Amino acid sequence: MEEHKPTAENGSSLQPAAKAGNNRKSVVIIIVLVMVIIIQGIKIYLDHQESIAKEDQLANTEEELAITMQRLSDISEELEQKIAEIEQLGGDVEELEQAKAEIEAELSRNRRASRRTIQDLKDKAEGYELLLKAKDAEISKLKEINSELLTENTSLKTEKNVLSDSLSQLTESREELVDKVAEASKLKAEDVRVVAINRRGKERETPFKARQIEKIKVIFTIAENNVAPIEGKNILVRIVDGNGQVIFDVARGSGTFMYQDKEEFYTANQEILFDNTRQQLTFEYEKGSEYDPGIYQLEIYTEGYKMGSQEFEVR
Repeated sequence: MEEHKPTAENGSSLQPAAKAGNNRKSVVIIIVLVMVIIIQGIKIYLDHQESIAKEDQLANTEEELAITMQRLSDISEELEQKIAEIEQLGGDVEELEQAKAEIEAELSRNRRASRRTIQDLKDKAEGYELLLKAKDAEISKLKEINSELLTENTSLKTEKNVLSDSLSQLTESREELVDKVAEASKLKAEDVRVVAINRRGKERETPFKARQIEKIKVIFTIAENNVAPIEGKNILVRIVDGNGQVIFDVARGSGTFMYQDKEEFYTANQEILFDNTRQQLTFEYEKGSEYDPGIYQLEIYTEGYKMGSQEFEVR
């Protein structure tokens, strides 16, 4: 067989076809590269958008956590106020103190922002708020009870004060009555006379001459007194000179007694049974020495009070 060789005409027809094939390959490669770039760009854009969305979501979550924590802090402060108010009203604060302790524990705990964490905290906050509302009703009831108790206490205090005033008035009246009875029961000496007896037994009325006085004689009557009890009495007489000195001699029966919280001397005394019969008593006292000139006081006492007095003069 004869071998056919390509002619120049055939060679020229094959060269453009090869170039066309090469061009198509280049276009495909370019298209592929462009598609890869576009896809990569889209992926980068989507990743960036997703990153922004995550950052926004994280920021929103942290903000929501901060708001929730602030809400718990506010509830803690309100719980503290409620505790103080209920304690003042005398109510039970154990439940509120426990809730406050739980909130303080939550506030002090380091938390990472998450939807679940925030939701748990919100649920707890709602529970504490419900507790506060319940305590508001309890506080109102306690205030009502305390108001009623205050009214009752005020009424009781008023009644007590009225009773106390009545008792005070009764006590005062009783004391006044006792004082009046004591005053009314005091014995009084009437018709008091002081005479001097000389050595011959002759009696003289005041004024006396000193040399004529051997003894001093005192005569008086105990006035009638229906209030004074029938009982024994110790009747005392004192002779007081112009200088305020009591004439006494223990050897002649003188002694001491209490008068106005002071111990005083008396000149002479007698023990009698008071029987409310206008008893007349007589005292005689021998001084044993001459009386100085002057005005003398004769005083009569019993049971710490003065029954009467009289004065006489010695010249």
